[in-house]
Amino acid sequence: MTTASGHVVGESALRVWGLPSAVRLARQLAKAGAVTSPADRAILLRADWVYDQAIVRGLVSGTRDCALFSDGACVAVNVPATRLDEAAAALAAGSAPPGVPAVSLPELASSYDDALRKREPPYLMPLRPETLEAVERRVFGGAYKGVTDLVTLYAWPAPARAATRWCARLGITPNQVTFVSLLLVLAALWFFWTGRYGPGLAAAWAMTFLDTVDGKLARVTLQSSPFGNVFDHSIDLVHPPFWWWAWIVGLPAAGFTLSHPSLVLGAIVAGYVLQRLEEGAFIAWLGMDMHVWQRFDSRFRLITARRNPNLLLLTASALAGRPDMGIVAVAVWTVISLLVHTMRLAQAALQRRRAPLRSWLAS
Repeated sequence: MTTASGHVVGESALRVWGLPSAVRLARQLAKAGAVTSPADRAILLRADWVYDQAIVRGLVSGTRDCALFSDGACVAVNVPATRLDEAAAALAAGSAPPGVPAVSLPELASSYDDALRKREPPYLMPLRPETLEAVERRVFGGAYKGVTDLVTLYAWPAPARAATRWCARLGITPNQVTFVSLLLVLAALWFFWTGRYGPGLAAAWAMTFLDTVDGKLARVTLQSSPFGNVFDHSIDLVHPPFWWWAWIVGLPAAGFTLSHPSLVLGAIVAGYVLQRLEEGAFIAWLGMDMHVWQRFDSRFRLITARRNPNLLLLTASALAGRPDMGIVAVAVWTVISLLVHTMRLAQAALQRRRAPLRSWLAS
């Protein structure tokens, strides 16, 4: 198995999302699989450039000599480890070592990011005082999922970028943000349970906002960890049905009743669980996320009966003075969403018999 060591050439006094350039690049190289011990090949990156992780991953996984150019200057190389010193000197001068062929950006990195469910050209930007703001904006944009709910996609980006910058500058970690999110989950649960829907919705929306911030903070500062991933996603997976249950329990305290509360709760919980199982089955059996198969699936993900769209229904009902009708609307929309997902799973299974599935984003 070919191994590659990572090396940063030059220096930069500028920080990207609170990280010195050399530290950022070292984390990117480690995340891409570069080693610090002796290796077969050497990957060299310039400290005065900012690289999309897809580029770094492409360089580290490569097994042939190559040099990446931008604006007429060589900005990264992959060479045999025996040529490390020679390559470092050449790269510092903005040139490639003799005999190392140029490689294009599309050859190194795909525009499709399966993990973030989006198609976006990888970024490669010079790191200078006048470009720093644009660099940070682009790095943050690169950390954002392309297929998600309408609140996360349209309402949260600008405030989340400001909050992420604030956290990065203060040294607040993603797991600390996630812990505050957990406290807000419990606060919303208590408020809903006692029929205080205004404070409960405030806590719930604050939680959904921090749920956006923690992931972006982890990606822009390269602090993702297995524990953090499990911590965040476990909270996301478990809490929504408990919120809706608490909303139903709190209705009498708020002066409302439901004719069939068990039926409403059963529809919500069963629909939620079955939809998550269908999403897992889509990945396990068909090899991709359900919401990136066709354009319809990505658009339906904007409004499907997940936490944030359901909160929109409940917020509207609370503002209208009818929280009882809001939870009924959540139950009805959950059942409709379940039927849509069931139909899409069946259609994809039939399509798979004729040809392998391919995401419309990867086309």
